[in-house]
Amino acid sequence: MKGVYKRGNVYYISYSLNGTRIQRAISTDRKLAETVLQKKKVEIAEGKHLDVKKEQKIKFEDFANEYLEIHSKLKKSYNTDCKIAGLLKKIFGGKYLYEITSLDVEKFKSSRAKEVSPSTVNRALAVLKSMFNRAIVWKKAEHNPCRAVTMFKENNQRLRFLEKEEISRLLENSSEHLKPILILALNTGMRKGEILNLKWRDIDIKRGIIHLYDTKNGEAREIPMNEITQKTIIGVLKNPESQYVFCNKEGKPYGNVRKSFATALKKAGIADFCFHSLRHTFASQLVMSGIDLNTTRELLGHKSLTMTLRYSHLSCNHKKRAVDVLEQRLAIEAPKNSYKSVTEAKDGKAVIKNSYHNSLIIN
Repeated sequence: MKGVYKRGNVYYISYSLNGTRIQRAISTDRKLAETVLQKKKVEIAEGKHLDVKKEQKIKFEDFANEYLEIHSKLKKSYNTDCKIAGLLKKIFGGKYLYEITSLDVEKFKSSRAKEVSPSTVNRALAVLKSMFNRAIVWKKAEHNPCRAVTMFKENNQRLRFLEKEEISRLLENSSEHLKPILILALNTGMRKGEILNLKWRDIDIKRGIIHLYDTKNGEAREIPMNEITQKTIIGVLKNPESQYVFCNKEGKPYGNVRKSFATALKKAGIADFCFHSLRHTFASQLVMSGIDLNTTRELLGHKSLTMTLRYSHLSCNHKKRAVDVLEQRLAIEAPKNSYKSVTEAKDGKAVIKNSYHNSLIIN
């Protein structure tokens, strides 16, 4: 990209700052744009870039703490963000925000990829990118060095779900407090966070509906309850001091059930499985039971059918059912006398004669 270029009637300047390409609209006057560009080059050479104001000389670790307190603390991912921020502060700590370049981020990405999975690296990059986006909005940074850094490709198509026999084993080996949680997950497709944050006021036993107001995509949805789900919820011992359905003796909601779930999996002899895969199990078993994909999508709370389509291959005869439904609706009859019975045989092969073709030989 040239230093000065024209787009429409406006002249832009393009220059590099700390490894990041910056492009800005200046004026309809080319000479003015050239003057501004020259001034930028001098400022960069002298290390006195005008964009780096005194109030913008913010250490990365200081801003990371501010980001967590103001922005991330309101999110469900707060605990995870804190862990990632702790790692990022070790890498980028001591630097001002404006000093961190795309090359620095690429080096972090490359180094981290040698230690953890691509998806874990991507989560860290996502938090770092979000930090700089906030910094730009809050007028504490001028550019985002993560913008030019690509994420690793992840394989999100892999599905792990439980067969009926595995489900029975898992429930049989679950602790008393874990079992009702698993039954809800298997029969509603709710996420772990949605279940653990479930409140008694969210449940309408008479209508058989669970109301979810705080969901991943930000949209409220209603979850229908089957009989086993209703009986399970009714059977949960209610703590009069707590609004939560699943809570400890002190009335506090379970922060996590990772340990008890891992113990149940080990006793049941189930490997390579996580709690979220219960949601995959819910969807997979629905599709294999003949439930259409759009209904499955609505029950899962997916905004589009794209995410739900990953389960389509599990129904071997769903396409056959589709054309069967069409046949019933159209009620088209096959033309009469199109085919005649076998009238003769030649060399041991049956020959069908019909009004459209001379003959069709069947082995």
